[in-house]
Amino acid sequence: MSFYTSLSGLQVAQADMNVTSHNLANVGTNGFKKSRSDFADVIASNFTTDPRRQVGMGATLKQNVQQFGEGNLKTTTSGLDLAISGDGFFAVRTNGLNGTLAYTRNGGFTVDSNRDIVDAQGSALLGYPVDANGTPTATDMGSLTKLTIPEISGTPKPTANVALDVNLQSGATTPANAFAPSDPSSYNGSAATTVYDAAGNAMTMTTYFVRDSANDTATSTAWNAYSYVNGQQMTTGGVAATPVSFDTTGTMLTPTAAVAYDSFTPASSGVAQSFSLNLAGSAQTAGGFSVNTRSQDGAAVGQFSGISVDSTGLVTASYSNGDNKLLGKVALANFTTPTGLRQVGNSYWQQTGVSGSPQLGQAGDSGYGGLMSSTIEGSNVDITEELVNLISAQRNFQANSKALDIQSSLIQTIFQIQS
Repeated sequence: MSFYTSLSGLQVAQADMNVTSHNLANVGTNGFKKSRSDFADVIASNFTTDPRRQVGMGATLKQNVQQFGEGNLKTTTSGLDLAISGDGFFAVRTNGLNGTLAYTRNGGFTVDSNRDIVDAQGSALLGYPVDANGTPTATDMGSLTKLTIPEISGTPKPTANVALDVNLQSGATTPANAFAPSDPSSYNGSAATTVYDAAGNAMTMTTYFVRDSANDTATSTAWNAYSYVNGQQMTTGGVAATPVSFDTTGTMLTPTAAVAYDSFTPASSGVAQSFSLNLAGSAQTAGGFSVNTRSQDGAAVGQFSGISVDSTGLVTASYSNGDNKLLGKVALANFTTPTGLRQVGNSYWQQTGVSGSPQLGQAGDSGYGGLMSSTIEGSNVDITEELVNLISAQRNFQANSKALDIQSSLIQTIFQIQS
């Protein structure tokens, strides 16, 4: 019987070393939670046994208790590195466990080829759908959805109106060379404006201003304006030059309304369009040429340019056209008995009958921790503590081995007496 007593001691010491070694192996695993082995003594007795004469029969492993204390928080440069400061787990739809739900504290997320927010194993982060104000529209388990980033945002709108407010130099002279966009000496100033075709492609409209002293009068000075879009000349009624004049105080006399350009077909879209140029507010001053304001009413389709997650878990995608889209709010889960969760590897846990069903919430709610972006939670393993535990388990193993050796020697002695 004593052999089995010592054997049980060896087994629990081995289990203790295994658990400690597992903790040490995962000291660098983000979101990892260490475990502690709890043991119990084994006593065999019945109602006739004198309690003063009971002899123990060894030890047994009762449970490996997971320790859900928070690990060290590390700052990163990725907005999709998330950490929960307090209680709770991220909910993910696994990529390798038949698409089942799992829970994790490892918040190292990224965007995959399908533009889903996923972890290193390709499991999708789950969140609540939200309205235009970022308020969840449903918070039950069935409403959890993948957080997917649309590739583009907005509807393309061709430019219909361009406005330029410029200052032209009153002392400017007529260029000696005939106007040519490629010859800077043939014009007195130019202004570039980004405009858009019917497909939302950006084009550059450049308007050149040329002094035209031959058409001055006693009460006005004359200029001509020429506009080109991606090198294609704009015309009004087939005429390229738009006359512009100012009175003696520098106030613009003509044109009195927006100049409507003839329809043209950009090569970038292949769709005919036309727009107008409004020079209202332009003036002739003693200073040099300058552009005060410029604007246009076209719009491009926005390309995805960035993503952010705020402290409440609201995920927002940004686009090149200035649009922002609310994708959802990160869901957090908690359990009545977290230590009853089943570890399934890859920093995942799954619910069991011991843990109870997941209780869903949001970052900052009662019973749930805060959410931190550009931060990731490291392992909660303390190397010093684990090394001490390992030494202790080793000594326990050696002591039980020694007891087993002594018992073997005693039995050998008995055998020699019989012989």
